Amino acid sequence: MQLFLDTASIDEIRKYARYGVVSGVTTNPSLLAKEGGVSYRERILEIAEVVDGPISAECVSRTADELVAEARELASWHPNVVVKIPIDEEGLEAIHRCSREGIRINTTLIFTANQAMLAAMAGAAYLSPFVGRLDDVSTDGMELIRTCVEIVERHGYGARVLAASLRHPMHVVQAALVGAHVATIPPTLIPQMLKHPLTDSGIHRFLEDAKTAGLL
Repeated sequence: MQLFLDTASIDEIRKYARYGVVSGVTTNPSLLAKEGGVSYRERILEIAEVVDGPISAECVSRTADELVAEARELASWHPNVVVKIPIDEEGLEAIHRCSREGIRINTTLIFTANQAMLAAMAGAAYLSPFVGRLDDVSTDGMELIRTCVEIVERHGYGARVLAASLRHPMHVVQAALVGAHVATIPPTLIPQMLKHPLTDSGIHRFLEDAKTAGLL
């Protein structure tokens, strides 16, 4: 399973990319709005200089024709751009048309297996079911990830299942266990995944013992 960072903060991306565990980035207009006036294109190009992997940039248009035109513009910014399109009737048509043109699509706001299957049939490169938002309404979001993975792999669709809206370290482990191809996470989860008090106390003890032994 690959890890993508779900952020538009170039500082956070630079910080965590140096660990060697970040394979891509997902962004959206809400994340960009937190960045204080930087243009979407400028930020995508900055990200591409740091992470050599898929970078999702989201469309905001609402008709199929407008989505296709916007997707062409976004995809022209850099070869690593993957265009995010929400799943609905207009979105599904746009996904099909864009995919036929060779534009890679990340289908976002997926909440059912049927939505995921239709997007895969239309040619989407990535399917993004939202785990946390389903959990919020007492639905098992991780079970949807498992179902989408099974459908994609059983029927040989070209899409990869990207577990989105992950909120804590156990979500990441669960996504890996159910076979998600990608997990996109807020940068704050990486230190949470990394740290453990027993590791910290173990390092402290090793250093104290090394001092006693005259190694330090």
